[in-house]
Amino acid sequence: MKIRFPSHKNQTLIFKSHHSEKTIPRTVQCCASTFDLKGKSVAVIGLGKSGRAATKLALARGASVIAIDQNENLSLLELNPLFEKHGHLKTVLGHFDTKLLKDADMVVVSPGVPLESHGLSFLLQSGKRVLSELDFAAEILPRSIKILAVTGTNGKSTVATFSGQMLSHLGIEVFVGGNLGIPLSEAAIQCLTCPSPKPVFQVAVVEVSSYQLEVPNKHFCPSVAVVLNLTSDHLERHKTMKNYAITKCRLLSHMTNSKLGILPFGNKLLNEAMEELVNEVNLAWIGAFPGVKVDKEEKVASLRVPAIGVVSELKLGALNVMGTHNYYNAAVAALSVLGLDMGIDTEAISSTIEKLRVPPHRMQIVHKDSYGVTWIDDSKATNVEATYTGLLGLKEQKSVILLGGLAKVTLSFSFFLSFLLFCTGNPILCSLPLSV
Repeated sequence: MKIRFPSHKNQTLIFKSHHSEKTIPRTVQCCASTFDLKGKSVAVIGLGKSGRAATKLALARGASVIAIDQNENLSLLELNPLFEKHGHLKTVLGHFDTKLLKDADMVVVSPGVPLESHGLSFLLQSGKRVLSELDFAAEILPRSIKILAVTGTNGKSTVATFSGQMLSHLGIEVFVGGNLGIPLSEAAIQCLTCPSPKPVFQVAVVEVSSYQLEVPNKHFCPSVAVVLNLTSDHLERHKTMKNYAITKCRLLSHMTNSKLGILPFGNKLLNEAMEELVNEVNLAWIGAFPGVKVDKEEKVASLRVPAIGVVSELKLGALNVMGTHNYYNAAVAALSVLGLDMGIDTEAISSTIEKLRVPPHRMQIVHKDSYGVTWIDDSKATNVEATYTGLLGLKEQKSVILLGGLAKVTLSFSFFLSFLLFCTGNPILCSLPLSV
C-alpha cells in the first residue's frame, strides 16, 4: 500500500492493506452466559490495576485463574474481599515456574509486563492464546458498543476525556477508561452482569498506551482510532522509534463500522508503519484535509472528512481551559465523536465546548490567589515535549516554572531552557533536583 498525502480536493483516503487477515468480530451480547470460559484455565501475569481487573473478569467468565506477579510484597488476591468468594483462584508471587504459563489455556498480559519476559514472545509465536488485558476485555463486549480509541505520546488522556465529556453531555451512555483510570475489563464485567438486555454503554472511549498494543489485538476493534502524535519516549521498552511507531499503529489494524483513523499529518515514521498495518481505514489528518485544522487566532476548527459526511466549522471560543494546544485537543475530540456516527452533529457538539474540563494534573488550574496569580498543575507532562507544548500555550505570559524529575533525552535540554526564556519573558526558573 502506498500512502498518498492530502490534496486540496478534500477527498478522504481509503487504505487497503495487502494483508488478508480478517477482523474477528465480537459476538458476545450483553447478558450472555457469563461462563464462556468454564473448564478453562487462565494465567494473568502482572497484578497492577489492569491485571486485577482481568483476573476478576476471567473469574466472572467461569475460568480457573492463576494470578502471577514477581513482586513478593503484594497481598494474595485470595485474601482480598473482592476475590475471596472465588474458589478457582491462586496467586503466585515472586519467582515462578514458566510452566504455569505453558499449561494455561490462555495467558492475559498486563501492560507493565514486556513480551520479552517469561518466554511470552515464544508462547505467542507458538500459537498459545496470549492476549492483552485490552483484547481480553474487548472479546466479551457487546458488538453494539462502539469503541473510540485514542493513543499518542502526549495528549491522549485529554482527548479521551474531552470525547467522553462531549458524549456524556449529549446524553450518550459512555465508558471512559483504559490506560486512563478504569481498565476496560471493568466495563466488560459491568456488561456481563447487567440485568437488562440493554447494553450498559453505547460508547467506550478508551485511552490506549503503546504497552497495551504490544500483543497484537484481534477483538479490540475501534470504530474511531486516533494516533495524536509520536515523539521519543518509552524507548527503554520499544528500543527504536520504528518499533514504537509500528506498535502505535496497531490501533488501526482491526477496525469496524465507520473505520475512521485520525493521524498527525507529516509524520514519516507513522506513515511507514501504516503501510504495513492498515487493513481498510478512512484516514483523516490532524493539521491537513481531509481531517481537522484549527485557527488558534480565530478559535475556529475546520472539520473536513467528506467520506463520513463531515464538512463543518466548530467554534472553540467558549473553551474554558488553559493552553492554546487544547483547541486542537477539543477539535480532534469533536471529529472523533462525529466519526462514531451516533446521530450527533457539529451544532450539538458546540453546545458542549464550554463544559469541557481537562483531567487532573494536565494544565489544570488549581488556584487563583488574591494577587492575581494563577497556579497551574501540569505534572502529568512527563517528557520534555509535553512540557514544551503546555508552556507554548502560555507564551508571552509571565511565569514561574517549577521543574523536577528526570529529564528524558529527547529535545535538547539546553534548547528547552532557551525556550522557557523566550516564551515567558522574564521567568524565574525554580529547579527541583533534576537529572539531565
